Amino acid sequence: MTTVRLEYGDGHLDAELPDDAIEIRAGQSGAEPDPLPDPVAATREAVQNPVGMPRLDQLVGPRSKITIAFPDRVKGGVHDSAHRRVAVPLLLDELERAGVSSRDVTLVCAIGLHRKNTEDEFAALLGDDTLSRLDPSQIVNHDAEDPDQMVDIGTSRHGDPVQMNRRLLDADLSIMLGHTSGNPYGGYSGGYKMPATGLTSWRSIRSHHSPGTMQRPDFVPASTDSHFRHQLQAIGRAMEAAMPRPFFTVDAVLDAASRQLKVAAGAIAEVEQATWPTAGRRTELVLDGPPADVLVVGMPRNFHYGNGMGSNPILMMQAAGSSISRAKNALRADPVIIVASVCDGWFNDDEFPATVAVYDALQTVDTAADLTRFEDEFSTRTDWVEAYRHGGAYHPFHAFSMAYMGGLAKINSRSVIIAGAQRPDLAHGMGAATAATVEEALADAGALLRTDPRVLVVPELSKPAYHLSIGR
Repeated sequence: MTTVRLEYGDGHLDAELPDDAIEIRAGQSGAEPDPLPDPVAATREAVQNPVGMPRLDQLVGPRSKITIAFPDRVKGGVHDSAHRRVAVPLLLDELERAGVSSRDVTLVCAIGLHRKNTEDEFAALLGDDTLSRLDPSQIVNHDAEDPDQMVDIGTSRHGDPVQMNRRLLDADLSIMLGHTSGNPYGGYSGGYKMPATGLTSWRSIRSHHSPGTMQRPDFVPASTDSHFRHQLQAIGRAMEAAMPRPFFTVDAVLDAASRQLKVAAGAIAEVEQATWPTAGRRTELVLDGPPADVLVVGMPRNFHYGNGMGSNPILMMQAAGSSISRAKNALRADPVIIVASVCDGWFNDDEFPATVAVYDALQTVDTAADLTRFEDEFSTRTDWVEAYRHGGAYHPFHAFSMAYMGGLAKINSRSVIIAGAQRPDLAHGMGAATAATVEEALADAGALLRTDPRVLVVPELSKPAYHLSIGR
């Protein structure tokens, strides 16, 4: 047996796993591409030589109104050379050379249904250079519930509602920053995923973060050729059709340390095609077979959605479902998933006010997919909407999208076993089994599968992970 340290709650725990367990750690598995030696120069080169679109100085001029949308804190880092920190000042320089006044630029954080950023978080995300060039009123959060800012423009070619931020319609040009990173939803972040999830309403987001899309067989494993991804593209293109010009996008492929591996700018479709191959070399990891029988993951309390991932059972199961989406091609058809999670019942009501109610509703239905009957009631509840708008909370529909991904953990496994749960009853309420330790959970998995299990372990869910598959 070998000892593997797993993230667990506010710290770690050591688990004894078979010697032949395959351990996957971000930045330490596979051949990572080298980061760009000069991300500033690479970003400038990309912006000045866009693909599929003219240069900025051919698109805008004096008195042009510009919206620059950028990703929230969920991805990308806050180091000095982070993509947001590098790209925004360079874009302001290019716009100034084209005659655009900085007074005519608005920065919008594309939070979608995530919680809004504080001024201190904007400072960390954007850096002093950007903050010194713009008035604070020019840096805003997207607000999916602001009646003065949201516009209904109809439906996409798939019939999905398209309700978008008015700033995109009012601007002469909207520039979109994105991070092209491996994602369990639709293959990669960035590209059309950015506007379709970051600058729309909960009703638009519901159209794809729903059982009707997420329970299709093409959603798991993560893929860029899924109905989910096609919906994002269709919504994004409907947005562009209503805008004065299509998005000018600047996407960076990121490594496990959020360093740029490649930067491309221009039309979204061309930028996706330019960045996805590099993202694939970083993200797609092929393992020697046979497929694993058991996936073991270590789950911290503090995760990219915020505090509570390893203690709030709705978020805990979402992370389990995401882990399966990333690893499904390296697992047997009916694997057992073992999650080292504290699961102590701290829901973090301040940031996730709707998750207790969604958890309670889940106890009254057969599957997570049946929660759809509660969506309209919960997602329009005044106090929760106000908490999203003014109280630093996630939108109430976000809890449903988390529960639906959690439901995929059950659909795509023989069993989910929560190891080390301090509130086993909450894990049971999510449809999971429990064990006191990882070792006990592994013994239970072996008995359930009737085999000496081959184990795949991802010790740190807080780090960017891979899309895993087995070599043929």
